[in-house]
Amino acid sequence: MIANWLDLEFMSEYAPLYVEAAGLTVRIAFFGIVFSLLLGFVCAAVQYYHIPVARKAVAVYIELSRNTPLLVQLFFLYFGLPKLGVVLSSEACAVIGLTFLGGSYMAEAFRSGLESVERSQIESAASLGFSRWLTMKEVVFPQAMAMSVPGLCANVIFLIKETSVVSMIALADLMYVAKDLIGLYYETDEALIMLVIAYLVILLPISILAALLERRLRYAGFGH
Repeated sequence: MIANWLDLEFMSEYAPLYVEAAGLTVRIAFFGIVFSLLLGFVCAAVQYYHIPVARKAVAVYIELSRNTPLLVQLFFLYFGLPKLGVVLSSEACAVIGLTFLGGSYMAEAFRSGLESVERSQIESAASLGFSRWLTMKEVVFPQAMAMSVPGLCANVIFLIKETSVVSMIALADLMYVAKDLIGLYYETDEALIMLVIAYLVILLPISILAALLERRLRYAGFGH
């Protein structure tokens, strides 16, 4: 019955294109997520320690990032910057765009984790003679990271799904391949089913690992 509904020969022939596109999608997502985590942690630290001028700059960045669509940010990088004499490759624009968007979400996740650590614990560490750095390393950071995990995992999945718009700047990602095949051969069902399968293959393992990690942290006593 499925064979009558779907063109399995078409799907078999063009599956390698999806595999190649999935590789590009994963590569862009990986670098975008890594840089987002780094940027988010720096921004959260700036907010947590109330660094005067930097804190205001971070607040402006977070509002700008979270209130503009990724597609607009990508268009600015890919089409706008060349007007200013800055030319970046499509892949570089995609990574920078994901980092710019993801950094603000990661910053909020890290910040909420840092602020969840009770002040009394920090004061107790200080009374025991812990330096500021040692207090952060041994008391604040482990608890903050544990509390941030659910938000960080959700952001990772969100950013991977957001890669679907990078096809608009001439990147042959999964969405680009699906749209191309639909436009050329009108095999809509087949192209979309392979697209869904490709995203499931990428996202399901991450979702499962995230759920296991959250459960482990909850059993370890970090979930409260």
